[in-house]
Amino acid sequence: MRHRILLPDELGRHFSVRQAAAAGIGRGRVSARDLDRPFRGVRSVTTAETPLERVAALAPRLHNGQLIGGETAMRVWGNPHPGKWSVGDPIVVVVATGSARVRRRGVTGRRLAEGRAHPWRIGEIPIIDPIAALFMCAAALTDDQVVIALDALLTTADNYPGLRAGRPLFTVTDIEQRLRDWSRFPGSRRVRDGLSRAREGAESPKETETRLLIVADGLPEPVVQYEIHENGLLIARSDMAYPGLRIAIEYEGDGHRTSRDQWRRDIQRQRELEDHGWIVIRVTQLDLDDSRALLDRIRRARASRR
Repeated sequence: MRHRILLPDELGRHFSVRQAAAAGIGRGRVSARDLDRPFRGVRSVTTAETPLERVAALAPRLHNGQLIGGETAMRVWGNPHPGKWSVGDPIVVVVATGSARVRRRGVTGRRLAEGRAHPWRIGEIPIIDPIAALFMCAAALTDDQVVIALDALLTTADNYPGLRAGRPLFTVTDIEQRLRDWSRFPGSRRVRDGLSRAREGAESPKETETRLLIVADGLPEPVVQYEIHENGLLIARSDMAYPGLRIAIEYEGDGHRTSRDQWRRDIQRQRELEDHGWIVIRVTQLDLDDSRALLDRIRRARASRR
């Protein structure tokens, strides 16, 4: 029985045929059936099962100046983007204006003016920075989707779902400066308008969606991530609150439902807040899908405090 030649560890899970040749691996081995061929000139030890793994498989074929960008970059960074990210989705690769676009099956090539994007690396993946990724996508997003993405750029929370650990952190001033640097671009007005509605401190896209829903219905904007103190002690931090009326609004994601310990803590916290005279309004996806009852509940709660 013929045994396969072992591949050197330094090649990693994904590698180009050229990298294999430089490591002394012959054509026969790179043509073997045990290796996947996700892209022309690339071999993978295993087939990509997630979109991120597929992006990583493309990385060995990218040359200097070719960066993952646009929607793909937003998703790699973990920034909120509508819709489901699938393995078969095209991968956006950007190059500087004047360079040839990347033309490869499964890849969408785009050009971006020199200096607009700040290059980063996530593992072996060369990628544009999160602000540039959002700017590239802004024209295809709704006003609210842009605000949700901006909230994610501004958050420092380490529990924001999906955001990549070790990502660069930004302030409103950082984004304003990049807007000046980019000047006009498709969707630029949407980003500028959205920045005035964005808030630091959001801990999930659904928190932002809830806040925007409340404001769109004509209600006053609640305070984001409000710390509630009693007798000098911090007893809770509410997703959103009307502090003067002692009304707390909490978005309950799936983690609150599926984690027994989290569910118990939520109930304990609600009871403690109510013992101190707070009204606690808990929000779920069902409320966002059909918001009339939620908005009426918030109005009744506010009216009861008058």
